[in-house]
Amino acid sequence: MKHCIIIGGGIIGLCTAYYLQKEGYKITVVDKSDFSSGASYVNAGYITPSHIISLAAPGMINKGIKWMFNSESPFYVKPRLDMDFLKWTLAFKKSATASKVEKALPVIKDINLLSRELYQELKASKEFDFFHQHKGLLMYYQTEKAGEEEWNVGKKAIDLGLKVENLSKEEVLKIEKNVALNIKGAVYYHSDAHMTPNEFMPQLKSYLEKVGVTILANEEVTNIEVKGDKVVSVTTENQILKADEFVIATGSWSQNLAKKLNINIPVQAGKGYRINVDRETKITIPAILMEAKVAVTPMNGFTRFAGTMEIGGINHNINPVRVNAIAKAAAQYYPNLKINQQEIDDAKCGLRPLSPDGLPYIGKSSKCKNVTFATGHAMMGWSLGPATGKLVSEIIADKKTSLDINPFHVDRKF
Repeated sequence: MKHCIIIGGGIIGLCTAYYLQKEGYKITVVDKSDFSSGASYVNAGYITPSHIISLAAPGMINKGIKWMFNSESPFYVKPRLDMDFLKWTLAFKKSATASKVEKALPVIKDINLLSRELYQELKASKEFDFFHQHKGLLMYYQTEKAGEEEWNVGKKAIDLGLKVENLSKEEVLKIEKNVALNIKGAVYYHSDAHMTPNEFMPQLKSYLEKVGVTILANEEVTNIEVKGDKVVSVTTENQILKADEFVIATGSWSQNLAKKLNINIPVQAGKGYRINVDRETKITIPAILMEAKVAVTPMNGFTRFAGTMEIGGINHNINPVRVNAIAKAAAQYYPNLKINQQEIDDAKCGLRPLSPDGLPYIGKSSKCKNVTFATGHAMMGWSLGPATGKLVSEIIADKKTSLDINPFHVDRKF
């Protein structure tokens, strides 16, 4: 039986372990955390075929420059004299063109639809019992300009085969009946679903342990031994681990590990925050508060408000100004809802791994035969977990992949 070591125990790493063990591989998952925190636990829980526009969209650079001077802005880039950051910024600028965004539209849609289907299969199986609802996503707007911009995206989604409606406020209130809303209207994507991340992650880990997957918590990979064009072992703080195949699914830390293989994978950490409201909010359909870029998800027993994109290196420092901006946005759109200080103080953050062009890295580099990368998913890590795991298992098992993986090529140029 071939042995595969997966470095990284977030949603991508655990989904990869799930599908590889189905292929008959002996699996070890190693992570420097205790499998209870990180972006996979604090995200909005969206499964998002609607998110067809990547972060590297035309005009994003100009918005970023403008927002840099506003501490409450939804997108913040902290300038720093770091070579990896400067190279990533240049690659981001090269990627933020209309033609590249258009080319990526069907790619992003297709991998999200594959993942949605796989989540449904997981839900239908007898292996798990997790909260999963397919209610779509409402993009709430307060200004005609924002509504027009989102409807233009909606029309592109319709052209790609998704069901999208442009709703007036009155039409929104017919489906979100018990919530006071300060909006002009919403663009309604019927394609999306949502979950409760910190409910599913422990279930997935528990299942993997039951079927014989070795889970190594609190062990950071400090070195990778290479012979020729293959990795032979990885070293943690406690031991040396040998295997036939290796997967790097370490999110925002992936570039640092890739460097040990002399492979360049541009990734920057994009920090996001979440606030949980355990009280009854009567919110039943996930929404994004467009002008504030805040996601609202009715999860199992609570409502989560998540948002901001803060590119400022790898750290888990909580910025209270940005957390307060999320609470403030909630009150602006839901006038009867006030997030209290205790809920604000309990905010958590997570780091999303951002590639320059908004597409993940899935596959092998020409420089190393037995290492597969699965990283760079930006805000869609949760959404793309099963699809990525499935694709990685197909790559390693040398099977025909469920999707064309060329757009996700690890060695692609920017």
